[in-house]
Amino acid sequence: MRTYAFIDASNLFYGGEKSLGWRIDYQKLRQYLEDKYQVSKVYYFGGVEVHRFPFDYLNQETVPIKEVEKYLVQYIEKKKQYLTEAKLVLLDRHLKRICFYLKLEKFGYDLILKPVKSYEDIEGNIERKANCDVDMAVHMIRDLEAFDRVVFLSGDGDFLPALKLLKENKKEVMVLARAPRTALEIKKFAGDKFRDFEYLRELLKYEEKR
Repeated sequence: MRTYAFIDASNLFYGGEKSLGWRIDYQKLRQYLEDKYQVSKVYYFGGVEVHRFPFDYLNQETVPIKEVEKYLVQYIEKKKQYLTEAKLVLLDRHLKRICFYLKLEKFGYDLILKPVKSYEDIEGNIERKANCDVDMAVHMIRDLEAFDRVVFLSGDGDFLPALKLLKENKKEVMVLARAPRTALEIKKFAGDKFRDFEYLRELLKYEEKR
């Protein structure tokens, strides 16, 4: 059975290790999806800080992560003497995130990354987000004829219409998500095809190499 996986990083991994309580080994996750569900393609949807890198929304589907890495390294080298310590720490953190994404590519993930944008809420607070929901839904529908089954790694209820459309087109839908963060309508839709990601801790947790 031809199987694709779609990972909504902002939902499944929101809050990172602090929220989940354990650190995910993404190489193990990729292998698990292949072994358990015979997944041939794993899409990973997430955000990345680009610091004014000229991303072309009209012609680029995903942020070219290697180009952003080169851009930031050159930016730091050129501006280092003018940057505050706090700014350098922030840039270093964002570079580490880019290195993480480059590792995911090596592990066999297909990355769909959007630039993180800053918004001001009604109370004047700055919010940062990279909303990939539409991209994820579009990819699921676009690739409709390429798979027979989907392993959907998100508990976001906004995806229900897209998942219903997949089922209407005779596609099997497995939902692998964190039960406490999964919308009730998604659980009802999935029924016995729902699996709690939390139970995979011993299989997928990252072990420090000695």
